[in-house]
Amino acid sequence: MYLYYRKMRFINFAIVKFSISLTLGILSAYLFPTDTFTLPFVLFSFILLFILWFIERERLQKSIYYGLITYLIFFGIGFASYQLQLPTFQDEHYSHILSENDTSETPLLTLKITEVLKPDRFNHKYIAECISVNKIEASGKILLNIQKDSILKEYTIDDVLLISEKVITIPEPLNPYQFDYSAYMKKLGVYFQIRTKPRTILAFEKGSKTIRGTAENIRSHLIAKLKESKITDNERSIIQALVLGQRRDIDKQLYADYAAAGAVHILAVSGLHVGILFFILKWLFLPLGNIRYGKQIKAIAIICCLFGFALLAGLSPSVVRAATMFSLFLFAEQLKRPTNSINTLFISYLFLLIINPLWLFHVGFQLSYLAVFFILLIQPKLFGYWYPKNWFIRKAWAILTVSIAAQVGVVPLSLYYFHQFPGLFLLTNIVVLPFLGILLGFGLLIVLLVSINMLPDWLSEIYNQIVLSLNNFISWVAKQDAFLFQDIHFSEEKVLGAYLFIITSILLWKQYSYRRLTACLLSICLLIGIFIWDKREASGNELIVFQKSRNTLIGIKNGNDLILLKPDTLSETVKNVFPIKGYRTANQIEGFSEKIVPKVFSYNKQNILVLDSLAVYPKSIKIDIVLLTQSPKINLERLIDSLKPNHIIADGNNYKTYVTRWRNTCKKKKLPFYHTGTKGAFILE
Repeated sequence: MYLYYRKMRFINFAIVKFSISLTLGILSAYLFPTDTFTLPFVLFSFILLFILWFIERERLQKSIYYGLITYLIFFGIGFASYQLQLPTFQDEHYSHILSENDTSETPLLTLKITEVLKPDRFNHKYIAECISVNKIEASGKILLNIQKDSILKEYTIDDVLLISEKVITIPEPLNPYQFDYSAYMKKLGVYFQIRTKPRTILAFEKGSKTIRGTAENIRSHLIAKLKESKITDNERSIIQALVLGQRRDIDKQLYADYAAAGAVHILAVSGLHVGILFFILKWLFLPLGNIRYGKQIKAIAIICCLFGFALLAGLSPSVVRAATMFSLFLFAEQLKRPTNSINTLFISYLFLLIINPLWLFHVGFQLSYLAVFFILLIQPKLFGYWYPKNWFIRKAWAILTVSIAAQVGVVPLSLYYFHQFPGLFLLTNIVVLPFLGILLGFGLLIVLLVSINMLPDWLSEIYNQIVLSLNNFISWVAKQDAFLFQDIHFSEEKVLGAYLFIITSILLWKQYSYRRLTACLLSICLLIGIFIWDKREASGNELIVFQKSRNTLIGIKNGNDLILLKPDTLSETVKNVFPIKGYRTANQIEGFSEKIVPKVFSYNKQNILVLDSLAVYPKSIKIDIVLLTQSPKINLERLIDSLKPNHIIADGNNYKTYVTRWRNTCKKKKLPFYHTGTKGAFILE
């Protein structure tokens, strides 16, 4: 027991401390931006420290100050590496060139597509690298939105486009608790966008091929081949997700079922898939061990296959993490050096964040590392409580303990991002994980055979039946609504409190002591306090006019109850639609009701007039706020003179020309004007 405990004191590993310092540096640069570029100071400190170590290494190794300086340097590396991703510190970034030139003229941009994103209802979406602005060499990522056209083909990675269009900011959300796409793109290093139509694309050519572009072409070719096979649509979408990292064709309902069943992780190529592939490759290359230098050739072949698979699957952070970890294991094996899984995990973590610090903010990166970390931390001890003699039961118990350990590690973060918890995740994983090995093995074989036009129909049919059986099981689990806990609000404070409680509980579980018991009890008290404080913060009162195109939605929040006012033309319930669902979840709404918007109502001693397309309003009632909706044909100046309101509001259900005219009228009358389409939802507390 003591030896086990000593082995798991992972915090004593220097690489873990370096990783923590690097992470804190990245987070500090993100949370506290500065105009001072820190990289020169970091490089100078690093060189100085290296010289001191070379001269006095024996004495310095025993000094606590040397260790502290080392951690500070890694903190600085994290800080500087994040700064390097910001346009402010990139001299050739296109934003600097645009700001120095006449903004009234439409710039001419040369863009090279680097990533194909999932399209929305109206646009094809890409991430592109700027090559030049008005023939001036430039750099920097940009979000490219191209309006869909029936005759326009989709572009792919490495395509170069010449576009004449304005560069604009990515808009922030207009409703509270809405997904912030602008912040999300900034975490990917994308700060601006272009919205264009096919006719504004002046020229198009195939750019020089990159490794990623070649992989994308191979992936597209394989998908086209799969579409020609006998594999049915739903089943084909699964193989595309498992092997090729392409989830675009998955049916929305099928994807929702996988999410509800707690099995959505198998639809995204992750470390689990790489792990299965690793063991498949070890088995396939086993004969190489019998030849001269066979072990070295085997290791190189496996590493090449792993990173080839990662490249083909789109180089997601979780895949790169797994490929890096397994490569480190193989490398250590060749050097005949003992390996520690925790150490290896953090080496890959440190390595990847130095290369790309923005991955720290990637959801897949966070969940992947947390899941593996907690599996390594608690699964061996959990599995050791019971060792069944039956091989099948033992494997089922291993899957169960792995699932529990992974879930413990990711559940707070999953609740924060997705606001739901699949209660049947254990049942799902016991069934799905064995399926995954079969599906991935079969999938790789099918992709290989289809690429050489040798896929037999009977193999396609077998695969169809296997995937169909899995999909039917997933759909059945998803329908067990009583075990799916939805609309769970989990703030950042709750996430931190939950992880503090989990870690202190694990430490107490591993070795009982008074100090650890005290820490665990304090973490429980802190977590309870956070929940109470969060509930209190959400219990306030407010009136909110939501921004919703072509609709009027007014919310009256009283504590944890919400009354939603909507037009009589909107017959269906809007409880679970945008933007109401996010607002309900964040405010922990318990009571909900829907009513028709009245012509006049009162809130907080203020009378509010809702003026719709009929343009009929009372003249005998004191009106404090006028809400304009459905583009009423009125003389606003006359209305202001008649009612003398204190505020004019226009929601998203108005013509833009009308809004512009109303804004000018209010400016003339020196009356506050608020348009939800530009300023976001109107909130009155």
